[in-house]
Amino acid sequence: MKRFLRENSLSLFFLLIFALALVGQAFAGRAQFNDRQLVDGGQPVSVVEYVATSDFAVDVAENWQSEYLQFLLFVLATVWLVQRGSPESKKIGEEGGRSDKEQFVGPHAREGSPSWAAAGGWRRAVFSSSLSWVMGTVFALSWLAQSVAGVAANNAERLAELRDPQSWGSYVVGAEFWSRTLQNWQSEFLAVASMVVLSIYLRQRGSPESKPVGVPHDTTGVES
Repeated sequence: MKRFLRENSLSLFFLLIFALALVGQAFAGRAQFNDRQLVDGGQPVSVVEYVATSDFAVDVAENWQSEYLQFLLFVLATVWLVQRGSPESKKIGEEGGRSDKEQFVGPHAREGSPSWAAAGGWRRAVFSSSLSWVMGTVFALSWLAQSVAGVAANNAERLAELRDPQSWGSYVVGAEFWSRTLQNWQSEFLAVASMVVLSIYLRQRGSPESKPVGVPHDTTGVES
């Protein structure tokens, strides 16, 4: 167990703080939801009841889709685009998918290489892009969940105001949906751009996201 915790400490740490943040969001969101309920003459709800509402679902899905979109675009963009001096970039001149020999696939697979990397045909093609496919799928499903929960939450408000409900189609092309969506997207894109540029000139000793402290600023694609 001790070895497992040490070897998986990075993922376990982020999963733990993710769970804590989600629980915190449930309690804080429930308090805010109940405030609105009381103002509108409704009944307060429990935490369990709140997490089953479209209000909670749309907020969670909205954050998830923007995060997975951010990393999906970063994974794809860094195949072909480079940034001089950034450890988040490949070295200048190494753009592209690289050769089978450099990627250790097919006849160039090593002992211990994943079986689908050593295989040919569709299995190698799928495995070669599996990271972006999975992230893209999670993004698409989260976006769909956000839109479905969002139209339900929006229609609940419209009915309370004695207005006609919207269809899913009219909601996803409307200002309400895209205001919430683009608000998250712009912050994620800025965060990635900041990481790429700030890592050129700033350092964090020991982090693989940083260059070694003493290397020149224009050193590209080198991690601590």
